Amino acid sequence: MKKVMLAILLAAVCGIPAFAQGSTWQIDPAHANAQFSVRHLGISNVQGEFTNVTGTVQLDEQDITKSSVNATIDMNSVNTRNDNRDKDLKSSGFFDTAKYPTMTFQSTKITRQGDGRLQMTGNLTLHGVTKEVSFDVQGPTESIKDPWNNNRRGASATAKIKRADFGVTKDAGLVGDDIAITLDVEMVKK
Repeated sequence: MKKVMLAILLAAVCGIPAFAQGSTWQIDPAHANAQFSVRHLGISNVQGEFTNVTGTVQLDEQDITKSSVNATIDMNSVNTRNDNRDKDLKSSGFFDTAKYPTMTFQSTKITRQGDGRLQMTGNLTLHGVTKEVSFDVQGPTESIKDPWNNNRRGASATAKIKRADFGVTKDAGLVGDDIAITLDVEMVKK
């Protein structure tokens, strides 16, 4: 009993909630993907996606800004609807998936932006380089029950990065430096 009282007292003094109001949500890989768009030859956009996205969301129901996201993308799941381009993107000139098979994101801060929108900032690791990136987030949606009695939520997030910031510089001039990213995910409560 003394240990519990001490923990509550320390939490109150340090400003740490004694009992978290959070829940754990697993990103559902079957209902999640990461899309990207990049300029090609300066005249058109080429789109692609990564079809294997996994991760966990620690969702604080009382204060969304205390939530956190940890996500991983399998870089070998790249799909641009062109086998030769996909092989090139996996090569050492671009993603170098043999050496860097995953891209990861770990949130460090979430802030409210109004109108139900959030900004999520965190560390994105791509091609062995970690940079701070901010995503504009719509969601998470309200929880619903699916036909299998699971609680589900959804969210979408967008960001722009420069591929050169992550050491991906092959074909500069042919392939644009600015990459638009859109994530669409469903989450299942654990």
